[in-house]
Amino acid sequence: MGPSPPDPDHRPPRPIDEQDVPALVHAAQAGDHEALDALLRGQIDRVHGLCRRVCGPDAEDATQEALLAIVRGLPRFDGRSAFGTWVHRVATNAALDELRRRGRRPMVVRRLDSSPGEPDGPLRALDPADPAPGADERLPDRLAIDEALASLPPEFRVPVVLRDHLGLEYAEIADVLGLPPGTVRSRIARGRARLADLLVPVDAPGNPWPGNDVQGRTT
Repeated sequence: MGPSPPDPDHRPPRPIDEQDVPALVHAAQAGDHEALDALLRGQIDRVHGLCRRVCGPDAEDATQEALLAIVRGLPRFDGRSAFGTWVHRVATNAALDELRRRGRRPMVVRRLDSSPGEPDGPLRALDPADPAPGADERLPDRLAIDEALASLPPEFRVPVVLRDHLGLEYAEIADVLGLPPGTVRSRIARGRARLADLLVPVDAPGNPWPGNDVQGRTT
């Protein structure tokens, strides 16, 4: 019986060095429970963040399923993709499975009272795994973005989360989702455009994220 998934509320003293990941993977595949625990703790924030953005209220269940799937699938991980890419693929599948099981309807969307003012994408500054100063003050904005994301079809929601929340490159997202890079770019652009429409401040017409590519850029 494998080790229990780590408590999501527990944080490691410092992040794992990416150079250590291959050795930890090899050790975990050989039955080293401490190496497996270190790998899971190194990914828990990103797995939970992905599941929260994709599943909303069902994020905890999806996170636990993702961690269990990582434990069960690790012996078959062959290293043809980066470990992090594989983890994102497993977590994405777990989140989508949870959506299908629950059959949740889109939530009602509230509009923002003010712009997040972040040029790098609507989600990047609101990452709960790395809260910026004053993040508590932006909680209403974060909740509005969560609700807006929940209203997007999963085919747009997932690539937007992978790009703007987790910071994956387009090629890595294509690998995670098994899609051509051009399709990934198109879906991200369309998803961002829908979010921009939903999150336009009620007292300020126009794009709430001037300068980014929510206007439908696909290249």
